[in-house]
Amino acid sequence: MKRNRFSEEQIIGILKEHQAGLSARDLCRKYGVSDATFYKWRSKYGGMEVSEAKRLKALEAENAKLKKMLAEQMLDVATLKEMLGKNF
Repeated sequence: MKRNRFSEEQIIGILKEHQAGLSARDLCRKYGVSDATFYKWRSKYGGMEVSEAKRLKALEAENAKLKKMLAEQMLDVATLKEMLGKNF
C-alpha cells in the first residue's frame, strides 16, 4: 500500500504558503512534489482547516466501511436467492 509522505496538517500548511503568495512551482520544488500532486491537493484540501481535513478523512473511512458492509449483504442476499431457487 502506498505510504503518504505528508500529513493533512502539512498539506494544508503548504497550501497556506501558496495562498500567502509563493508560487506553486517554488513550493513543488521546495517540498519535492509534482505539479499534479500540488493541484490535486489544492482541489481536495483548498480552503480547509486541519480539523475539517481530519473530519473528511474520518468520513471517507466510514464510507468505505459502509460500502464493504453493503457489498457483503448483497452477496448474502444473492446467495440466499440462489439457494431458494433450487429444488431439493
